[in-house]
Amino acid sequence: MRSLIYATLSLIVFARECSGEGTTPDQVHLSFTGDMTEMAVVWNTFADASQDVSYGKKGSGSSSIAKGSSEAWVYGGITRYRHKAKMTGLDYSSEYEYTIASRTFSFKTLSKDPQSYRVCVFGDLGYWHGNSTESIIKHGLAGDFDFIVHLGDIAYDLHTDNGNVGDSYLNVFEPLISKMPYMVIAGNHEDDYQNFTNYQKRFAVPDNGHNDNQFYSFNLGPVHWVGVSTENYGYYYSYGMDPVFTQYEWLKNDLTNANANRAAQPWIFTFQHRPFYCSNVNSAECQSFENRLVRTGWLDMPGLEPLFLQTSVDFGFWGHEHSYERFYPVADRQYWNDPNAYVNPKAPVYLISGSAGCHTPDAWFTDQPWPWSAARNNDYGWAIVTIANRTHVRVEQISIDKNEATVDDFWVIKDEGYTHSGDMRRASPGTKFPAQKCHFKDVACQRSLKEINEEL
Repeated sequence: MRSLIYATLSLIVFARECSGEGTTPDQVHLSFTGDMTEMAVVWNTFADASQDVSYGKKGSGSSSIAKGSSEAWVYGGITRYRHKAKMTGLDYSSEYEYTIASRTFSFKTLSKDPQSYRVCVFGDLGYWHGNSTESIIKHGLAGDFDFIVHLGDIAYDLHTDNGNVGDSYLNVFEPLISKMPYMVIAGNHEDDYQNFTNYQKRFAVPDNGHNDNQFYSFNLGPVHWVGVSTENYGYYYSYGMDPVFTQYEWLKNDLTNANANRAAQPWIFTFQHRPFYCSNVNSAECQSFENRLVRTGWLDMPGLEPLFLQTSVDFGFWGHEHSYERFYPVADRQYWNDPNAYVNPKAPVYLISGSAGCHTPDAWFTDQPWPWSAARNNDYGWAIVTIANRTHVRVEQISIDKNEATVDDFWVIKDEGYTHSGDMRRASPGTKFPAQKCHFKDVACQRSLKEINEEL
């Protein structure tokens, strides 16, 4: 299937170039706006065109018009036109068709305030060597999940070959992401040396009031979803500290409000690219300065983990490491790994699903797992997160290497009204992380530990 997708894509691109059809919409994809009676759609053309979206409930015989906006942007000498429209007044649990120019697509809305739904979660997926691409598209078209959360590092890279790799990647996924929301967050590979221009221009997210799509939130059923940029930290030396402060003030307000609104959304889920914790030996990020910067901050820049703990975040989904790793509840380098650790957990539950597939090989792990690491796997794969109801959430990691077998499957359960807190952790403290040890070949780890010891 994968070879057929790429061959078909090549023929489409070749035909458009030869026929001069620069106004033909491509890379069509949907996203949530924050209002579940709306759906945003973004598409691309290579020539200026005024294009609107005609949409209507399938079989109704009636249609509405969503006015399209257009913006020219240039990268690598290529001018692209980003188009965006918002379909409004949608009914719940209904199938809609929409047409842009001569191309027609469809999608189905979720039920009103859905208490149960499924989400495809993954990070670090390339156009080339996209090991999970075929599986994700197949399962998405089969209705096995309702939307996608991509944890950064998109296409490898969106800007490669003057942006052509990003074009190709979005066209490969268009059959799926034109039918369901594709919610993204930036990773380090989205830095295109022009302040994430390729990322900023290609995707729409719910409005955060700052004209910046690197952080945002939305409510869906019992979950408050929050996308957070770790790249504001990772590239502060290129783009300054202001993006860190702007995001943090927004995030503090957003999470504080969400924590006070648990009656409506009892769960708070965050998703970001770089992890706070990991146990890979082939990556400096597990012990590096940048990892600590994101988690605890530096200079005047506040870290993210203290805020997550103060506002009782329940789940954190991460990428960046090209592997899968599930953690026991963790708070400031303390962990709770008792047999009932995931029942009313005393701290956030974090997991890494960054193994969707790209140009780099599998990530390695330490020979002996750390006691705060509950499950580890370096097969290529992706995750399905099932929001079962207000008290139960299930996560399954699917292995591409093992013919789509489930290599990890666990539930997090919490009583109605339960949230973890600092008082709770002080009353029932966890186990402190053991002293970090480095593989004898891991020079980056040894150098980082020397830095930590010098700080102490």
